[in-house]
Amino acid sequence: MGTDDRPVTGGAEQAAGAGGLRWDPRQYLKYADERGRPFADLVARVAAPAPAYVVDLGCGPGNLTATLAGRWPDARIEGIDSSPEMIDRAQDLARGLAGETSGRLSFRLGDAHSWVPDRPVDVLVTNATLQWVPGHEALLPTWVGHLAPGGWLALQVPGNFDSPTHRILFDLAAEEPWATHLAGRVRQRAAAPGAEEYLALLAGAGCEVEAWETTYLHVLPGENAVFEWIRGTGARPVLQALPDDVRPEFEKVYKERLAAAYPRRDYGTVLPFRRVFAVAHRAAS
Repeated sequence: MGTDDRPVTGGAEQAAGAGGLRWDPRQYLKYADERGRPFADLVARVAAPAPAYVVDLGCGPGNLTATLAGRWPDARIEGIDSSPEMIDRAQDLARGLAGETSGRLSFRLGDAHSWVPDRPVDVLVTNATLQWVPGHEALLPTWVGHLAPGGWLALQVPGNFDSPTHRILFDLAAEEPWATHLAGRVRQRAAAPGAEEYLALLAGAGCEVEAWETTYLHVLPGENAVFEWIRGTGARPVLQALPDDVRPEFEKVYKERLAAAYPRRDYGTVLPFRRVFAVAHRAAS
């Protein structure tokens, strides 16, 4: 699903919404503008003039998916996510926009591993989702096969698995009294592919590919800004796994260590965030 960061719990990342993981769209949308920038940059590189069918695989709460209806005013836009909470929020959004989109915007539950479209796809977007899908590299040639001739596949994944947000979380989860509750449930994940690896994978599937990496410098307002960012994404599986009586102290210590790693300035807290992009174009014939 379109949620940032790399979780460190074993099993919860099989698909967003799986393994008992519950998502809070309101928490995720606290930094909607910052989270939306990579999506806009990604879609800007898709040169499809008039697609008929556009899919956002891992759509999250649907706020970014809805922008595709404006980008391609004649297309049927479908958002898919495996989180019931996110799909409920997205469907509410679609109902509110029905007059503007003429019913072209819809959302449904689905899983990246088992997703098969009911017709060839003109544009497939997957934004901040694949880091939750182990082995997703093997899915990319299949997804290229789901594209219509001349179709586009656009992906973006966070590349910040080794950032302080994640290293601190992993180290803290190994300390007592929290390690007892997280034993067997927390493990450090391998890095997602880089831009060059995605380029090779998609070019090997017969596409013309543009791939790049960018590190955004998000300036976040408010107290404990980095904690508020990550509690809605990468830290969520760990926080949910902790019992209520020990979670507050874990959060307190995590906030303190994050504040040391990301000091607050007069103008806000700077969160560097590396992201990896690839846009693949399938031949028209």
